[in-house]
Amino acid sequence: MKKLLFVFVTILLSSSLFSQENLPKDQLTPGFHKGRREAFRQLMPSGSIALIFAYPERTFSKDVDHLYHQNPDLYYLTGYKEPDGLLIIFKDKQGKGDTAYNEVLFVRKRDPRMEIWTGRRLGVEGAKSTLGIAKVLEGKDFPSFPLDLKSFTKVIAEPIQNDVRTDKSGYDLYGLMQAAEKKGLKTSDDNGAGEYANYLANNFDFSNLHMAKEYSNKLIKKNNSWEDNKDLLELLNSQDSVSYERTKARILANPSGTHIYNDIVKTLREIKTPEELDLIRKSARISALAHAESMKAIKPEMSERQAEAIHTYVHKYYGAEGEGYPPISGVGANGCILHYEENNSIRLDNQLLLMDIASEYHGYSADVTRTVPGNGKFSPEQKAIYQLVYDAQDAAISLCREGGSFAKVEKKASQILSEGLIRLGIIKNASDVSKYYPHGCSHYIGLDVHDQGHYEGLKANMVITVEPGIYIPANSPCDKKWWNIGVRIEDDVLITKTGHEILSADAPRKWQDVEKKASEKSSFKSISLPKL
Repeated sequence: MKKLLFVFVTILLSSSLFSQENLPKDQLTPGFHKGRREAFRQLMPSGSIALIFAYPERTFSKDVDHLYHQNPDLYYLTGYKEPDGLLIIFKDKQGKGDTAYNEVLFVRKRDPRMEIWTGRRLGVEGAKSTLGIAKVLEGKDFPSFPLDLKSFTKVIAEPIQNDVRTDKSGYDLYGLMQAAEKKGLKTSDDNGAGEYANYLANNFDFSNLHMAKEYSNKLIKKNNSWEDNKDLLELLNSQDSVSYERTKARILANPSGTHIYNDIVKTLREIKTPEELDLIRKSARISALAHAESMKAIKPEMSERQAEAIHTYVHKYYGAEGEGYPPISGVGANGCILHYEENNSIRLDNQLLLMDIASEYHGYSADVTRTVPGNGKFSPEQKAIYQLVYDAQDAAISLCREGGSFAKVEKKASQILSEGLIRLGIIKNASDVSKYYPHGCSHYIGLDVHDQGHYEGLKANMVITVEPGIYIPANSPCDKKWWNIGVRIEDDVLITKTGHEILSADAPRKWQDVEKKASEKSSFKSISLPKL
C-alpha cells in the first residue's frame, strides 16, 4: 500500500509540476534572464569563467527555515528561485559542434517525497523548459564535471561563504562550494586584503586618501594577514602622488576575480531595463498606497504593530510577495532609532510615527518612508522639523537628473538641514548636523533594497532613494521641546534623460497633505475584532 501511494504521489507531482495556473502574468521572462547573462558575458575578460552560487537556507527556529530568498545575482541571471544551485558562465564556447555550450546550471534533484513537504522543484527538465537554459545538470554531477578552473585567465566569483550548513549529501550548496574549491576556485589569497586594495585604488586618489587611512589601519590591525599585502601597504603609505599613482596603476592592472565580479554586477544592475522598471514602478506605487492608507487609519490608540499590519495587508492585496526589508514602525523615541524593528509600542498618542516600510514585488524592493502624527495633527515643534526635512528632500530631488551625482544630492540635503537646525537653535555649527542626520541621503533600489551600483554619476534608468532625516533623541544637547522627534521622508526616484520621476508620489509628502489624508475615512478604522 505504501509503495502504491508513493508511486501515486510521484506521478501526481510529476504531472502537476509544469501545469500551475493562476500565477502572476508579469514575472520576468526567460528572455530577460538570457539577455542579462549575455550582457554579463560581454563584460567578462577574455578566456574567463564566472561562478554564481545560490544563497544558503537559514534556520528560523530549530527545524524550521526562514522563507528562502535567492541570491539576487543568480535570480537576475537565471530566474532560478531554489536553493543548492550554481550557474557557470563561460566567456568562450566550450566544446565543439552541436554539443558546444557557454553556460551550465546545476540544480537540485527532484524528490517527490520532499516535495510533499517543501513544494515543487524544477529539476533538470523543469529548469530547461521553464528557465530556457539549454545545459542543466543535477548538483550531484558537478564534482565529476570536467572543469579545471586553473586553465582560465580569470575565475570570477564572490568569496566562498564559510557559514553554510550541509546535509552531507555532497551535492547541496556546501558540496558545490567544496567541489569548486577542489577544481581550483580560490576567491581570496589574502583574506580580502587584495580586494580592499582594489577598492581604495578605484575610489580614492592621493588628495583624499587621508579620509580612508584611519579606517584602513583599523582593518589591518584586525586582520593580521593584511600586513603581508605589499600593494595595500604601499598604497596607504604613499609619500606623494607619483608613488601613489604608480602603486594604483599596478593594482588596477591585475584586478582580483572578486573585484571583476562586483564591477560587472554593479555595472549591470545600476541601470534598470524596461522590464525591471515595470516591476519597480509597481512596487513603489503599492508601497505609496499603503502609506496613504496607513495615514487615513492612524489614531492615538493604535499600536506600532497595527500600523505595520496595514502596510502588510495593502502590499499583499496588490500582489506583492511581502516586504523588501524588516518593517520599521517607530513612534516617538523609537523613531529616532534608524533601524528600529521591534515595533512593539502599544500606543501612538500624539507622538510622531516614522514608518519605513515598502513592498517587494516579484523580487524588486521599493523603499518608502513617511512620518505621521499619531493624532493626525503636527505640533509646532513637529511641524518645524518636518518642514525642514521636506525642504531638504525637495531640494535634493531637484538635483536628480542625468549628469548629476550622489555627492551633489547628499551635499544639498546636508546643507539645508544644517542651516535649518542652526536657525531653530538646535545646533551652532554646520559640522554638527551629523549628530541629528547620521546617514546618507541616497542609495540604489532594485533586487536588493540597497541595490548594486557604482556611486558615481547619475544616469537615465537608475532608481535611487532620496531620504534626508532628523532624529533628536532624549537628552540631546538642545531644548527639551525637540526631544524624541524623529522625521524621515523617503521617496523612490527614477532618473530620466530630462530630469526625474518620483515613483512613490501616491504617498503625501507635504505636512498639509499628510494632515488632510489623516482626516479622511479609512475602512481599517471600522474593523472590529473580539477582545482577547
